[in-house]
Amino acid sequence: MAPVGSLPSPELLQAYSRFFRLLSEPARLQLLCLLRQEPMDVAALIAVTGFSQSHLSRQLTQLEQAGLLRGERQGARTLWRADGTLVDDLCALVQVRLRQRLEAQLQELPSS
Repeated sequence: MAPVGSLPSPELLQAYSRFFRLLSEPARLQLLCLLRQEPMDVAALIAVTGFSQSHLSRQLTQLEQAGLLRGERQGARTLWRADGTLVDDLCALVQVRLRQRLEAQLQELPSS
């Protein structure tokens, strides 16, 4: 990681961009939120989301490659779960930032 105050290398900026693009897809965010709550297999995810099996498979693969999910084989099925605390940390950071922005907007409203 680059020291504070220095600019990331072009390669690192590309990696950041790929990661944030991954998180910009609502379907992947929905899967992360669901799998943060409890592990699920593909059949359960299809039932909850209504996604096709092929769409779901693509999204799970991308999230797994980014290190945000992991799949554990249990017999004939794979149980998917959010991997570690990274997803929790990312969600917490975003929630804090959104709350700060909303509070600032509320303070700017004229009081009656």
